[in-house]
Amino acid sequence: MSEAPRAPAAPLAMLFSLLRARRFAALFWCQFFSVFDDNYVRNMLAMLILFRLGERNAGVLITLAIGIFIAPALILSGLGGELADRHDKAWLARRLKFAEILIQLAAALGLIFLSLPLLYAALFGLGVISALFGPVKYGLLPDLLAKEELLAGNALVEASTFVAIFLGLIAGGLSIAGRTPLSTVLQLLAIALACFAASLFIPSAGRGAPGLTLKANIFASTRDRLCELGRERTLWTRSVAVSWFWMSGAVSLSLVPVAVRDRVGAGIEVETLVSALFALGIGAGSLAAALIARGRIYLKPVPYAALGMAAFLIDLGAATYFAPLAAQEAGLEEFFGSLTGLRAAADVVGVACSGGLFVVPLFTAIQADAAKDRRARIISGVNILSAAFIVLGVLTAASLQSRAIGISEPALLATLGLLNLGAAYYVRSIAKDTRP
Repeated sequence: MSEAPRAPAAPLAMLFSLLRARRFAALFWCQFFSVFDDNYVRNMLAMLILFRLGERNAGVLITLAIGIFIAPALILSGLGGELADRHDKAWLARRLKFAEILIQLAAALGLIFLSLPLLYAALFGLGVISALFGPVKYGLLPDLLAKEELLAGNALVEASTFVAIFLGLIAGGLSIAGRTPLSTVLQLLAIALACFAASLFIPSAGRGAPGLTLKANIFASTRDRLCELGRERTLWTRSVAVSWFWMSGAVSLSLVPVAVRDRVGAGIEVETLVSALFALGIGAGSLAAALIARGRIYLKPVPYAALGMAAFLIDLGAATYFAPLAAQEAGLEEFFGSLTGLRAAADVVGVACSGGLFVVPLFTAIQADAAKDRRARIISGVNILSAAFIVLGVLTAASLQSRAIGISEPALLATLGLLNLGAAYYVRSIAKDTRP
């Protein structure tokens, strides 16, 4: 019997079915609350730097904050992959999320005392948890879902991730815009406790490699994970493409707030909204990838998505580059009442949507092809490579932004867009990979 009449509704039905499934919902909400925590602290720090401490090198400090959060993935993702393959991933998730509660206490103290060192330390701690949790969550998905559900599950996780970013960014911005320190502390702890509570309901999936011996040398683990990726050309190509996406996103998120503040005069409300538009765009692009794939491992949209990222980044750079420096702070009404503001908002959404459509199919293909007994280690290798790309990208951007060189944020955004044209060319060879 032909499936044509049912086909348009099937992808949506699968998405809603997964959201109702107990085997998926606990991991979904655990990821959601964890990402909310991370971005609450990150944006709280960014807004503190931009609007409360009056730091002259705000762009560099915000860029470096992203690097501090990502850096642990370089040295700890290999260990995280080994731990996730050796142990029950649900058991490991619960212990990591309990530790996250303690780290949020440090973040709360950082806000109370307006302490950049404490907030940077909390970001580093959250980065450690993220590095160890990444192989757990993405290694679990193929165990909890059927193969035809895997891309939809990844899309939902990515969409929830960026909705959580959206809400975390808003909460982080509001924490600097008048909320009392005590209310912020209570909110941070409540979300951390909700994350831990969700982890208690993640189903056990057994051990992938119970006899695996953990390496005492974490640098050797990092080397081994990268070598494992490099031995297979297709796996390496996909991993580099995924890493490129995360680097582009991290650099964009560090450049856009400063460009919008300087050229449009954006205040806290506008900065929070622009970051939220980026988050919502990623979520929309991720869900679009699931709807287009219709249960398949479908990579044909990937090169076109890279072209979309390139076009919107170039236009975003041009829109802010040719705008005069802002003379005063702009609110939401002034921002959306200006052509530059509307253009910047549209470009941010366009970049983000293209990014979601780019990364979800690629990461799903990596998961689908990985053997269960080494899946978490392969994912940790991808995370290590992604972290290396991000750290290199943000450090390069910070250097180019510094007084010694002085390249503007709009010019860097346009340059990143041009580089994404190269990314589109790089991934063209995997576009034909479509499997049921």
